[in-house]
Amino acid sequence: MSNLLSLKFWFNLRPVSLLPIYKNTLIVFVILIFIAYLLVLIINKRNKKNLYSRFWKNLNAFCLANAIISLILLFFNHERISFFSARFWFLVWGIEMIIWLVFIIKKLKEIPKLREQLVKEKEYNKYIP
Repeated sequence: MSNLLSLKFWFNLRPVSLLPIYKNTLIVFVILIFIAYLLVLIINKRNKKNLYSRFWKNLNAFCLANAIISLILLFFNHERISFFSARFWFLVWGIEMIIWLVFIIKKLKEIPKLREQLVKEKEYNKYIP
């Protein structure tokens, strides 16, 4: 555990390959992201025009992009390409996912405001000939 907190572990440009348990965990994570991508794609196709369509499109892009990035990281680690298999790429990937999820959650929190706006607009349009 102390190894995870050292800078030498994260910024070593010639890291050892991932242990099999971590490789298997990453593969399972990639499979889960692809399953999430497919589920979001199905939901997105089913609900073309509603308040949540933008949220589902953002979540779909998030799942697809991170599945591709994780496959690339796994490939570089498997091939032991020194710079691109460095551990700091996993940190960069994790930070990217957190930032992207924050923006997706912000979009999700805007939906009740949009719903209120639509209700007011329908109420207003009801009296216009």
